[in-house]
Amino acid sequence: MLDFLSLAYPWVKTLHIVSVVAWMAGLFYLPRLFVYHAERGSQAEVDTLFKVMESRLLRAIMNPAMIATWIFGLCLVFTPGIVDWSMVWPWTKAASVLAMTWFHHWLGLRRKDFERGENTLPGRRYRMMNELPTLLLLVIVASVVVKF
Repeated sequence: MLDFLSLAYPWVKTLHIVSVVAWMAGLFYLPRLFVYHAERGSQAEVDTLFKVMESRLLRAIMNPAMIATWIFGLCLVFTPGIVDWSMVWPWTKAASVLAMTWFHHWLGLRRKDFERGENTLPGRRYRMMNELPTLLLLVIVASVVVKF
């Protein structure tokens, strides 16, 4: 299995990067939809439109992209010679990926709140939370590229 991972490394890395890009796009966009939904979604027709957009984004793009990111990322972790766990960078990346996954699930819970008509958070809170994936992305990319 490890020989296969070594041979497949360029393809696994490619699929990991594509998955991350798709996941990040959703993590940037869904909180922005929540901002607009919280601030302008009081009309029934607009509320319904936001619910459909949020649900499709989460279920059709974000969830599959997150799962693919994790699968291909774990394949990279198990590829011989790729990760040196004695360094700091894999630990900062792992912690940031776990935080990103938590954020993904937090967004999923907020979507369910909107679906039930029980959202209590203002648009300002979603604006603030929208910065979290950017900060985590910076830590992840710096960890992998600089390898501190």
